[in-house]
Amino acid sequence: MTVPFTTTGNRGLDLEEKLIFEQNKDGRTAVDLPEPAAHENRLGAAKRKRAIGLPGLSEPQVVRHYVRMSRNNYAIDAGIYPLGSCTMKHNPRLNEKMARTPGLADLHPLQPQSTVQGALELMNELARWLTTLTGMPAVALSPAAGAHGELTGLMAIRAALEARGDARKVVLVAESAHGTNPASAHMCGYQVEPVAGTDGGRVDLAALKARLGPDVAAFMVTNPNTCGLFEDEIAEISAAVHAAGAFLYCDGANFNAIVGRVRPGDLGVDAMHLNLHKTFSTPHGGGGPGSGPVVLSAALVPFAPLPYVVKEGEAFRLVEHNGESDAKPYGRMKGFHGQFGVFVRALSYMMSMGSDGLRQASADAVLNANYLRVRLQKALSLSYDGPCMHEVLFDDAFLDGTGVTTLDFAKAMIDEGVHPMTMYFPLIVHGAFLIEPTETEGRASLDQLADLMLGLVDKAKAKDAEFFKMSPKLAPRRRLDETRAARNPVLRWMPPSPAPRAAAE
Repeated sequence: MTVPFTTTGNRGLDLEEKLIFEQNKDGRTAVDLPEPAAHENRLGAAKRKRAIGLPGLSEPQVVRHYVRMSRNNYAIDAGIYPLGSCTMKHNPRLNEKMARTPGLADLHPLQPQSTVQGALELMNELARWLTTLTGMPAVALSPAAGAHGELTGLMAIRAALEARGDARKVVLVAESAHGTNPASAHMCGYQVEPVAGTDGGRVDLAALKARLGPDVAAFMVTNPNTCGLFEDEIAEISAAVHAAGAFLYCDGANFNAIVGRVRPGDLGVDAMHLNLHKTFSTPHGGGGPGSGPVVLSAALVPFAPLPYVVKEGEAFRLVEHNGESDAKPYGRMKGFHGQFGVFVRALSYMMSMGSDGLRQASADAVLNANYLRVRLQKALSLSYDGPCMHEVLFDDAFLDGTGVTTLDFAKAMIDEGVHPMTMYFPLIVHGAFLIEPTETEGRASLDQLADLMLGLVDKAKAKDAEFFKMSPKLAPRRRLDETRAARNPVLRWMPPSPAPRAAAE
């Protein structure tokens, strides 16, 4: 008798994995715990009356589950990660070793300050590096990530305006700025208005000047912007904003392109957040750990949020409440003092690279993006002519008439073992392909990515749209209904409902 073969769903050594709750078996455990003696059970009415709701698995099952799950992740340790505006660069293992140093890894934020002098000195040294690199007089270390940093800077701007009795209502945001900028301004209570860009992908200075007025609190710009271009009129922009009595907020998520080469403070910037998990190589993705310190101009220093480190003689301490000086901090942005583990990693990176190394890294990031620009621009449609900064932006015009979309192209890249670039962003470019190789990648890696993309372009222009529509074929999952997933997220596993009992005869 021939037994029919049932496929497992596995793909080679990538095994199809059930949810951990679906592997549950009552009585199975990975840990042996002794039964409490009868006289030790003092729980009384608090004793659990039903199952705890956690799956029962053996130790090998637990290990295999998480190893298999990890194989479904793509990471910078696996290959090039060309997400535009995200700066997915190598995380040096030296940084991880430093973050695990005894005396740093086991600190508690409620320890007496006399017992954490080394940690406070580390935060003070990190602040010194950040203010030196940006040319700004002060930094607030506590914000947890980029958008949190945007809110921090805007709240400092709001506090400064209110202190001078000039409560304004509008924040202008460049169309080429990061997408979180308008959300942060709205959360801070401002009305948000866009400022158009030029055909060259930069801020329209004339349009900005025409809109500036006594109701404008700030102008938010990203520099280099999300088109991968440096705002070459930034000094004129700053002068116009300040002449109108407003403040200039610069999104520093793309600081990796200019660190060691341009000091934002010299350009008239009043507030700028710095993504330590982008520019300074700390781990990125998976929801954290992020860190978004905000550097502030002299006009905003008195309104910096708490806490901040000060040095008195040879000792360091945290200023954690109002009334210690003429400063007028508006409060706290975080429960404690910031993402300390990220501080350690970032400072380790800075000190190991040195100022010359940081300057070289930004040059290499720009070089790599321009190398891809030159290699791809004849086959793909470049959105803006001329050299770019740290990332290169293409649109989907080269796919006209092929039946292939930006999404289709990206899904086909997955089957080739490469994480796709950022798609459909910035929104001002139709069907955007935003590619940021960072300084991490060598020429061989860039050529591999370019060759892969050029091969897919040829396939698209050969009108093989079905190949793209069926991609990815080799990923653990095929295409998901992303619209439905966003509108009806299923965030919790629920056991299936028991089958209804048969009606009594």
